[in-house]
Amino acid sequence: MGGQASATGASEPSAGRHPGAAATAAPAAASGPCDLYASGGTPCVAAHSTTRALYASYDGPLYQVRRTSDNATRDIGLLGQGGVADAAAQDSFCAGTTCLITVIYDQSGRNNRLTQAPPGGFPGPAPGGYDNLADATAAPIGIGGHKAYGVYVAPGTGYRNNNTNGIAKGDQPEGMYAVLNGTHYNGGCCFDYGNAETNSRDNGNGTMEAIYFGNNKVWGYGEGNGPWIMADLENGLFSGVNQRYNAGDPSISHRFLTAIVKGEPNHWAIRGGNARTGSLSTFYNGPRPNVPGYNPMKKEGAIILGIGGDNSHGATGTFYEGVMTSGYPTDATENAVQANITAAGYTTSPSGPGGLTPGSKVSLRATTSCCTDRYIAHDDAGSGVTIAPVSASSGSTAKSGATWTVRAGLANSSCVSFESADRAGQYLRHANFTVRLNTNDGTAQFAEDATFCADAGHNGQGHSFRSANYPSDYLRHYKYGVYVAGQGGSHEWDSTTSWNDDTSWAVAQPWA
Repeated sequence: MGGQASATGASEPSAGRHPGAAATAAPAAASGPCDLYASGGTPCVAAHSTTRALYASYDGPLYQVRRTSDNATRDIGLLGQGGVADAAAQDSFCAGTTCLITVIYDQSGRNNRLTQAPPGGFPGPAPGGYDNLADATAAPIGIGGHKAYGVYVAPGTGYRNNNTNGIAKGDQPEGMYAVLNGTHYNGGCCFDYGNAETNSRDNGNGTMEAIYFGNNKVWGYGEGNGPWIMADLENGLFSGVNQRYNAGDPSISHRFLTAIVKGEPNHWAIRGGNARTGSLSTFYNGPRPNVPGYNPMKKEGAIILGIGGDNSHGATGTFYEGVMTSGYPTDATENAVQANITAAGYTTSPSGPGGLTPGSKVSLRATTSCCTDRYIAHDDAGSGVTIAPVSASSGSTAKSGATWTVRAGLANSSCVSFESADRAGQYLRHANFTVRLNTNDGTAQFAEDATFCADAGHNGQGHSFRSANYPSDYLRHYKYGVYVAGQGGSHEWDSTTSWNDDTSWAVAQPWA
């Protein structure tokens, strides 16, 4: 996408097999998404994931990490052929230091791997104008009962391959899907996955065809306030046939989201759904946009992740898996792929919801070493919220003040809100980034301020709770107060020191 609205030295992968090679690992799954696309006559020409194999026979590396302590690299593979990522290998290699994702391997056998995006129309923030690489530990989740990591894209982060094999060009048909975190987004340009220009510049209308996810309204938008699945076709984010507003494209924000864009001569579609359950919906299916330059298309065949076609890198998002196909997939094929995705078992933690069931009562314990006896609690009389020490010998007032009833998120039912157990109708909410206890006034603003989306804990313990309306900020304790905080932002409580620990909370048995 044009405009910004708001190479690393890599070792070769360890020997691995792409589809069709002999296998010696654990028994393979019956099929993966790319097996289903192949059966439908539209085989994958690129297959990227940091969480699982996308072919039943794949047992090569998923991605590569580089640790900052000595710049050593390690390929992260699978627990078994056709299975899920070996997150323990990453945890062991990265223990005591920071790791970055340097390569996302292509499972299709075409070597369409993604690496650090080079400078283009917009130079990146890293040395030489390259984009930043993703923190390898910033997006922990569970899949199939095991821990895995997604690709956490903060503004300035981006991956690209400008020299691809088999990706659609010109007006050739193609399809693509991505599984994303539907609660992590912004209005920056542009969180994309898909087909882009091979010179990292805006080459005009129709030179891209990529999935976009976010709430940017500069070029186009759908129903509600977003976020939306749209198509970045260059010089336009399209939600349908019209250049700007299309009522048929709804706001959609499932915690794990399946997003689909596909196109063929003078015809394209947007589809989406919950990557944990249910079927796909079709949000648009019709002719190319009714403005010049998009029929026929002039796709160039590069692949991007997290950025626009001209390297616009102001966007935020999280990517778990995605593919690109040769040919225009049928809805039936995509429906089978959606069933495969929901069966994979994406969760916010390997052990499931961890007590975050609406209606249950919990206490939220700090996991930083200084403060493991402290819990999020409100004060006795006012609206203040702190982390306070609570133990078996504490009085009933202290225990009640540290107990919360889990509610479906007031602004997003895929997330949660925390109602005080002893002050009915009062919720944890942030205002000016400070968390306090306030009565629900029924406004949309309150609902957003009081809604938090659960991720696996940043330090490997419990959960981290992302603000629904500030999706780069998390519940954090700092000097015994509680805030929504970014990692390295402008406020004192955004300090990077102990951020992973301070934003991770153990969901404990309720004190009251």
